[in-house]
Amino acid sequence: MVNIVVLDGYTLNPGDLDWGRLEQLGNVTVYDRTSAAELMERAANADMILTNKTQLSAATLEQLPKLRYIGVLATGYNIVDIDAARERGIPVANIPTYGTHSVAQFVFALLLELCHRVQRHSDAVHDGEWNHCPDFCFTRSPLVELAGKTMGLIGLGRIGGQVAKIAKAFGMRVIAVGSGRSHPAAIEGVEWVELEQLLVESDVISLHCPLTASTEKLINAERLALMKPSALLINTSRGALIHEQDLADALNNGRIAGAAVDVLSIEPSLPTNPLFSADNCLITPHIAWATKEARARLMGTAVDNVQHFLSGQPTNVVNASQKE
Repeated sequence: MVNIVVLDGYTLNPGDLDWGRLEQLGNVTVYDRTSAAELMERAANADMILTNKTQLSAATLEQLPKLRYIGVLATGYNIVDIDAARERGIPVANIPTYGTHSVAQFVFALLLELCHRVQRHSDAVHDGEWNHCPDFCFTRSPLVELAGKTMGLIGLGRIGGQVAKIAKAFGMRVIAVGSGRSHPAAIEGVEWVELEQLLVESDVISLHCPLTASTEKLINAERLALMKPSALLINTSRGALIHEQDLADALNNGRIAGAAVDVLSIEPSLPTNPLFSADNCLITPHIAWATKEARARLMGTAVDNVQHFLSGQPTNVVNASQKE
């Protein structure tokens, strides 16, 4: 049987899922986490490796002559040198979709918290403020209604499209920039605009574009200056889409009203990140994808990818040659 090594399985399966289907396909060893120092020893006899965030560089691949397959337990695959893998005849497969509904739902969890500060008000009640209030209600921050507001989506793929549907259900106008114009089903009820118009007109901006050389630090001081002072910014995509110091400055100066990010440019976070001390900034630890339902779909597709490879019909391969 083939030797299958999962280098960092904990975030996918902290114990509430089952590796059983994978174990039917080979001799499976699952590590919760693998450090750079542990990598070579753990991977040395692997025919197949599954990795989430553990890096597989060209130099590492050169030292793994038995390796026949790499499965990435995520959509993004920048942790693997896919060109080096191709040169060695090693297919790299990813999980193209699994968390669409979970991430879109989380966008609105962040947005509604910014709009209503539910936890802040609950804490105030638990601290006794309502007990001594002269009125039947009180507020500790402004409350915002979404109906009639404009949601601006930067990127309209699967997740952005689902966010658009939810926003429409809230009674919002939805405008977007991105590469999805060629998919009519994905843009029903969405107005396509240029980036500058989106920045100027949106009450809420949500980022759903990939991180590339052209989108790195897409949200910077110049673009933040175009936004409404009442605008809210949501990022559940990639941390490096935002110039974090510029966003912190904009929040602290009242240039925009608030932000909520589930991703940072360096993860796990550094205590020096300027967003930690920024006004009206919610930060969550990259969990938008991590519902049990989404993780179960991810694991299912990862196992399917392995099964297809073993049957000679690899799927979701991201480094296939041009000829193929």
